[in-house]
Amino acid sequence: MRKYLMALAGALAFTTIGVANAAAQQAGAAAPKDATITAEVIDLSCKLVHGLSGPDHTMCAQVCADKGIPLALFSNGEVYLPVSMGMPGDGSNAQLKPFAEQKVQVKGKIIERGGVKAIVIEEIKKS
Repeated sequence: MRKYLMALAGALAFTTIGVANAAAQQAGAAAPKDATITAEVIDLSCKLVHGLSGPDHTMCAQVCADKGIPLALFSNGEVYLPVSMGMPGDGSNAQLKPFAEQKVQVKGKIIERGGVKAIVIEEIKKS
């Protein structure tokens, strides 16, 4: 009886995970796509609120990153938010800070959901 209950619990867990994955796919959860983009590393607050960016803004962007303001990637008029596949996720500011307000080439996985573009950064280098 105990083996039967364990098998039933395992089957139930497997089914629950399958249903959750199917629901996520129906909710617009697209599979990550491998991509390489050329982008500018931006300070979201200064770029969006104040219109500030570029080489003269590097130090400010780095200070904002230290204070927790997210850095992101700006490419062809699109903002890509850096995300982590881990749970809990890791922030990307430390990875992006050395490239603040510079052009970079980023290799990673792009995820689009609900009009938001995100990227899991696998490799980044100055462009």
